[in-house]
Amino acid sequence: MNKRLVVLGAGESGVGAALLGNQLGFSVFVSDAGSVSQVFINQLDAHNIEWEGGQHSTERILQADIVVKSPGIPPHVPIVTAIKDKGIELVSEIEFASRYTSGTIVGITGTNGKTTTAMLAHHVLKSAGKSVALAGNVGVSFAKAVADENPDYWVLELSSFQLEDLRDFHPHIAVMTNLSPDHLDRYDNNYDRYADAKFNMLQKQTSEDYFIYDANDKDIQKGLLRNGPKSKCIPFTETTIHDKNLKSIDMNTIDNASLRGTHNAKNAMAAAAIAQLVNIRKETIRESLQTFQGAQHRLEHVLQILKVDYINDSKATNVNAAYYALESMNRPTVWIVGGVDKGNDYSALMPLVRQKVKAIICLGLDNEKLIDVFSPAVNLMVEASTMQEAVQAAYHLAEKGDAVLLSPACASFDLFDNYEDRGNQFKEQVRQL
Repeated sequence: MNKRLVVLGAGESGVGAALLGNQLGFSVFVSDAGSVSQVFINQLDAHNIEWEGGQHSTERILQADIVVKSPGIPPHVPIVTAIKDKGIELVSEIEFASRYTSGTIVGITGTNGKTTTAMLAHHVLKSAGKSVALAGNVGVSFAKAVADENPDYWVLELSSFQLEDLRDFHPHIAVMTNLSPDHLDRYDNNYDRYADAKFNMLQKQTSEDYFIYDANDKDIQKGLLRNGPKSKCIPFTETTIHDKNLKSIDMNTIDNASLRGTHNAKNAMAAAAIAQLVNIRKETIRESLQTFQGAQHRLEHVLQILKVDYINDSKATNVNAAYYALESMNRPTVWIVGGVDKGNDYSALMPLVRQKVKAIICLGLDNEKLIDVFSPAVNLMVEASTMQEAVQAAYHLAEKGDAVLLSPACASFDLFDNYEDRGNQFKEQVRQL
């Protein structure tokens, strides 16, 4: 009898795990307490994988030999507790997929910058002729990718949610871009618990592995004291890789608009360290950085209209990401901000707001906190409840030589499906001006 695999959650991650499990010969059942997208229904049905939506059939789930939990499912919901109480092996999709590949894994996490760093690393390795795939929290799920290909190298973007429920996951190269408060509702408002979830990635590393991290990040330093890794530590700054065997990249010589700003210099330095650890020449790295095209929804230049630049930074779902965006602005800025507040402390943004922001457009169902915090610093504040309203307001407020920046500092789920939907709506409305 085939081993019984139950997958909790029928989104990108869960369906990827189901497809891989099915390919490996498991008897697969997928259970989602919510509705299941037609796209994923079609994929499951095409492979004759049993599934349910709108409920969890507890009795059947508890007959599993192994359960893969999708990252969006919190750790303390009743069905997860029941699985743990029965002693059934419960793992993340990342853990499950890692068991069925021989490729060298580069795992990249952090609060901000992980998408860009992952895309940069993938681009550099691919440009150097390496057999490499990009997966995880960007592109397709790791499990789906493992089902489809077998490269020599994996570059994985990993969220704190994905790094829960690990057992033996073992990245040869681990990268942490930075740490700042985010998703604290998942971790009972305990910042250390959130940080420690990120550090889970290092737990099974050995002295033959590497940990690359931002040398200036005090919260990473604190996390290292609690979670001292066995791997070789390689700190970096925006100018230097602190390792005698690795060469730094002079970012002043890189002419690429996608890599402007201190934060992107750091992302590039992390990618350069990764590349050198897999024996890519410095000159090849430099050439690759020149040709890199930035991630969608991350300081993405949309259009210039009447000498006003419109910039989509919808992926900035927390204060730290918005800080980086505002820091990179070199002209008066009309700032579109707001959404689902995750307990944000906006105080770190105030100096930049006073220096660079001429007007604020609050885009969300509840803008009271934003208005209270920023009205002393900015005289002109307006509210919008749709992206069309926000873009129209920005068009009227911005003048020649200004920038309009969508950098919400908040989650998107009050008005949009996700940050991609928010960013795409912004781009569409700008194109209609």
